[in-house]
Amino acid sequence: MAVAADLEPGETGLVSRVIDGDTFVLSDGLEVRLIGLQAPKLPLGRPGFATWPLAPEAKSALQQIVLDRTVSLSYGGARRDRYGRALAQAHRADGLWVQGDMIRRGMARVYSFKDNRVCVSDLLALEMKARDARLGMWRFDGYRVRSVPETFDAIDTFQIVEGRVLSAARINRRTFLNFGDDWRTDFTATVAPGDHRPFDKDDFDLLALEGKKVRVRGWLTSYNGPNMVITHPEQIEISADDSLETATQSPCQTGPL
Repeated sequence: MAVAADLEPGETGLVSRVIDGDTFVLSDGLEVRLIGLQAPKLPLGRPGFATWPLAPEAKSALQQIVLDRTVSLSYGGARRDRYGRALAQAHRADGLWVQGDMIRRGMARVYSFKDNRVCVSDLLALEMKARDARLGMWRFDGYRVRSVPETFDAIDTFQIVEGRVLSAARINRRTFLNFGDDWRTDFTATVAPGDHRPFDKDDFDLLALEGKKVRVRGWLTSYNGPNMVITHPEQIEISADDSLETATQSPCQTGPL
């Protein structure tokens, strides 16, 4: 079975079990991690791990979509993670794109990697619509888009942060996007020397972001104030006329051809 451009066909199988809102198991035992999204997390036996808001509902939504149904997997980047799980796009036999449906319902948010970027722009567009409609997880304060001052209280968490880049500079091959007046203490997004290739390939001028309103997503750490490591262009959404826009074309909506 062929798949759309930029996706390579993979396994086809019956979904026998759903683990949580972004992971399921095929009848042959292959565990599939839906690439490009993150659903609210369940403890899954981890001591002291609290259930995230909407996690049970996200699992139920994925069960409704795929359980006891045949799905076709396709790949646009790294195929396996360190646990041996398939990192795949998934489509039902009727063509429904599983990732797109979960994002559309507000049961997951976009969560991407530099070695698995195919379909992310389409997911971002779907996420924006779900968030604007306050569907699913977007009704909960813990998942909302953060302002720059709120980053100080969100260290060691995955966040979507919106603000204006006050200055942009490249020093010793590392790019700094500063969202505050003092780079020593205020929120900064950084691109390491080894992570510029995806931006260069896409003709994405990071320094041109100075003065622009953007939305960035990733894990917040503490390094000269709140810091977010950026590794690929899809982590940055650029505002046009104060209205954030994302690309809407991808090879993923139609799925297997």
